[in-house]
Amino acid sequence: MTVPGLPMSVPAGDLPSRVRIHEVGARDGLQNEKTTVPTEVKAEFIRRLADAGLTTIEATSFVHPKWVPQLADAEQLFPQVAGLPVALPVLVPNERGLDRALALGASRVAVFASATESFAKANLNRTVDEALAMFDPVVSRAKAASVHVRGYLSMCFGDPWEGPVPIPQVVKVCRALMDMGCDELSLGDTIGVATPGHVIALLAALDEAGIPPSALGVHFHDTYGQALANTLAALQQGVTTVDASAGGLGGCPYAKSATGNLATEDLVWMLRGLGIDTGIDLGRLVATSAWMAAQLGRPSPSRTVRALSHEDTEEQ
Repeated sequence: MTVPGLPMSVPAGDLPSRVRIHEVGARDGLQNEKTTVPTEVKAEFIRRLADAGLTTIEATSFVHPKWVPQLADAEQLFPQVAGLPVALPVLVPNERGLDRALALGASRVAVFASATESFAKANLNRTVDEALAMFDPVVSRAKAASVHVRGYLSMCFGDPWEGPVPIPQVVKVCRALMDMGCDELSLGDTIGVATPGHVIALLAALDEAGIPPSALGVHFHDTYGQALANTLAALQQGVTTVDASAGGLGGCPYAKSATGNLATEDLVWMLRGLGIDTGIDLGRLVATSAWMAAQLGRPSPSRTVRALSHEDTEEQ
């Protein structure tokens, strides 16, 4: 239900004045769809996200189509959106992926590592150390080309095969990625098991290891309904970059217990209520996610999308 003036803006202490949302719906969200979304629909989705005020929109992935067939059209999609006035990071798994991205003029790339051996094997068919060795030349070549590099780290808070992941183990891989030359890291709660105390403890350990909150983003899944609580805990520790997915799209194809990402609309609603600026037009964002849900033939999992589009749905 849409009520003008809500949510009320009631700032809380010790929180940033502005948060940058790293939108992952067009990549992390759509790569988990059972059916392939047409290239033109993906491009329109990204355009609408940009029009809603998102300034960082992860566009696609230059992974071999065998592994992520839903994003096999990276070469066709990227040129259609490259002219947008927003940052358009893309995933690159190796030097071949980097070559493909650089050939299209990508100025931001991301590599994706794991904090655990089990997930490194499932996702990359390598050990943690072997994966880091594979990323080293990717990062160094990207930096030499003046390309911004983000390092994703999966399984920071728990692993479906190994269970609890020791904080020092996570810190060690984070430190290796930063030493490699990554500009920022995204801490992934891949199966959604994190709780606020765990978030606070990991961020404190990383800060002690020389990786400050300013170098970090957080990427929470809402499997146990903890994504917003965990995000608030991260903001209280100084994090100002939060990954989210329009409409709550996404999961993880290599971790079957992973459910959807934190919905961008739910995050914006909370941040707006806290008086934190995002630069995002919530109405346009909700309309975009409702449009994409219609393209996919199912309702949006985002509570905010459902709440704010309910009246429009009933009137149609």
